[in-house]
Amino acid sequence: MKIKEKNFVSAVIYVHNAENRIEKFLRTIIEVMEDNFEHSEIICVNDCSEDCSSDVIKKVSALASTTSVSIINMSYFHGVENAMNAGVDLSIGDFVFEFDNTYLDFAPSVIMDIYYRSLQGYDIVSASSNRRERVSSKLFYKVFEKYTDLSYEMTTESFRVLSRRVINRISSMNKTIPYRKAVYANCGLMTDNIKYNKINSIQETLDKREKKFRSGLAVDSLILFTNMGYSFAKTMTVLMMFMSMIMIIYSVVIYATSNPVAGWTTTVLFLSIAFFGLFGILTIIIKYLQLCIDLVFKKKHYSFENIEKLTK
Repeated sequence: MKIKEKNFVSAVIYVHNAENRIEKFLRTIIEVMEDNFEHSEIICVNDCSEDCSSDVIKKVSALASTTSVSIINMSYFHGVENAMNAGVDLSIGDFVFEFDNTYLDFAPSVIMDIYYRSLQGYDIVSASSNRRERVSSKLFYKVFEKYTDLSYEMTTESFRVLSRRVINRISSMNKTIPYRKAVYANCGLMTDNIKYNKINSIQETLDKREKKFRSGLAVDSLILFTNMGYSFAKTMTVLMMFMSMIMIIYSVVIYATSNPVAGWTTTVLFLSIAFFGLFGILTIIIKYLQLCIDLVFKKKHYSFENIEKLTK
């Protein structure tokens, strides 16, 4: 008889218009949970699907014998981030698997590979296929890493496992979690990523709402979790202040060497000094907003990577 893991695990699955693939995916997750864990639960988050995803989940859940299957039907379309937050909030496992989609392009054994890796001291272990990333995703991660001081290497992830310690720390750090990967990277705990070979060539398809949500999420994340906005504002401020100083010098030179139209010098000087001060004030305001964002989304009282028990 196979010895099963004693830890209670939760699997949170994001579902949106997935009736054509959720049956196979859910069957696989149920099989892995029941074959490897004594206690487990599966939470399907139905993000306002317009197809029969919910009915398929109910049908497949009848196959479960030792694991419990629940479905959360969101009131309206929330997007993957908020919908997954709802599922994780309701989970009770010592370890929580997050499946952000239902594309089964990995072998079931990969699920246990990242779980066993987490038992080696890693609080967050993610799985990524070895496929080439999209140009848009690659550009986003490159910009994100350039304007942040996080050492975590961002990449496209298929799913991940979190320890309960991660979830507790995230809850203490943030009231809301607009972009989970960025928050996880900022939590300070040990992370790892496992690459796997794709077993199926699956083309991910997104509807209009998902595309719009992801585009907005990318922009929001760069503003909230990086210094890109402040860096851009600071650069523009220095440039405009430099131009204002040139205009001030230019107006003084014209006044001293020529006969400008009456009031021209005064007007130019006033506008140049006003713009100089305006951009200085805007820089201070933007810096203040950046500090507010840091306090709300990045705050933590202290951060440690792991704990080593030296005696029993």
